Amino acid sequence: MRKLRFMNPKQLSQELREGKNPHMSRRRAIIGLSLLGGSMGQLVTLYQTGIINHLPDPPGQQLFDADRVDASDYAYSRFNSPDGPIMIATYAITAWLAAAGGLDRARRNPLLPIAMGVKLVLDGVTNLELAREEWSENKAFCEYCQVATVCSVASLVLAVPEIITAVRTLLGHRDKNTETGNSIK
Repeated sequence: MRKLRFMNPKQLSQELREGKNPHMSRRRAIIGLSLLGGSMGQLVTLYQTGIINHLPDPPGQQLFDADRVDASDYAYSRFNSPDGPIMIATYAITAWLAAAGGLDRARRNPLLPIAMGVKLVLDGVTNLELAREEWSENKAFCEYCQVATVCSVASLVLAVPEIITAVRTLLGHRDKNTETGNSIK
């Protein structure tokens, strides 16, 4: 069984901030998408906890009604809590998994990208089921939640190449595409 290897903090800092390779570029996009998904959860939380009293919807349409969806029984049916704070927590975990490890983590610590991939699959499946429930109960969607769903699905697509490299590493196969493509500014 492979053990998670920890990097020197100085090296990790440099690789995360300045390192360049296709996997790192996609990881940065996943981090950005996770932060966007989390910010959607923040807006929903502000409404669900009474800090603001309205979430604006796109004008002239019937598909989205954030106020109705985010005040419905559906939105308060898990963990004795509104679902907005749960969104924030789950996107924070995804951002953390995308940020963990250095430039070549798929080969040095393949469990990190695999863990991120499992988390992203769970997020995608969960978000699609929640969208189904939103529609089933409310005959409307929360556009903020659906932006977060798009972030999750896009993140999963972006993660696939690094996950494949990590799986190949665990299986003992070398990945020619990542062995020569790492660089620091």
